Amino acid sequence: MKVVLAGAGAFGTKHLEGIEKIDGVSVIGLVGRRLGPTREVAGKYGIEHAFTDLSEALKLPEVEAVILCTPTQLHAQQAIQCMDAGKHVQVEIPLADSWADAKAVRDKQEDTGLICMVGHTRRFNPSHQFLHNKIQAGELNIQQMDVQTYFFRRKNINAKGEPRSWTDHLLWHHAAHTVDLFQYQTGQKVVKVNGMQGPQHAELGIAMDMSIQMRTENGVLLTLSLSFNNDGPLGTFFRYICDEGTFIASYDDLVDGKQNPIDLSQVAVSMNGIELQDREFFAAISEGREPNSSVGKVLECYRTLHQIEQQL
Repeated sequence: MKVVLAGAGAFGTKHLEGIEKIDGVSVIGLVGRRLGPTREVAGKYGIEHAFTDLSEALKLPEVEAVILCTPTQLHAQQAIQCMDAGKHVQVEIPLADSWADAKAVRDKQEDTGLICMVGHTRRFNPSHQFLHNKIQAGELNIQQMDVQTYFFRRKNINAKGEPRSWTDHLLWHHAAHTVDLFQYQTGQKVVKVNGMQGPQHAELGIAMDMSIQMRTENGVLLTLSLSFNNDGPLGTFFRYICDEGTFIASYDDLVDGKQNPIDLSQVAVSMNGIELQDREFFAAISEGREPNSSVGKVLECYRTLHQIEQQL
């Protein structure tokens, strides 16, 4: 399978590293903002073509699929562009930064019948997969998820500490991970949601702190705290408070409430959530089926984010 990846930054590199471990798939085109740095990354990963224009990369006749790791504001338009070109597409989280754009991508997917998958990585992390399997088997019953998403980003930089050409967002990006995961893990409809935000940063123009609360139809609670002002520890920490115990997940790792590590080595073929996410995308294309975290399956998350935005 021949693939184009757009966005050669910090997260695009994570996808390239994951794809190297997947048989039968090769990235033949890389799209970046500046040609020189894009060619450097392409050379490092043995990618034949480098572009600064996605439309040029889509002209490669052998390309079946595209992975978009571009700025949030481009996601919806580029996902539609890829499907208009007849390509399956995986768009990194968030799908869009508005409810209207999210619906437009879903509509295009339904019109074309192509696979459109969104990079909701938490569905694929072995830590959350382990708990999901327990929940589905009736072995765990969640009472509350308590989640902290904390970074220190008072300047416009990416995960590698490099300057960004766009501004990240606590609601449409970072909250999207948890809002979708909560709905995925509980399997229940959210009936009440509340959001509050702190002051906006004078230069970045975004709120640097946010608090979100949700409740499902059966009374399961989510408490989510997000901050770009937190000076360590950094990352997202998920506390699952269940009838049968407490579990704390951090990306691909999981411990119980007493900090005892839980063996996840048998959960999946890899311990890397990004690699597992890409494996699902390529498998869905090969098997002609809807993937986990398809645009249809994650759309409710964006409806909820829209509700929160109206409150803010």
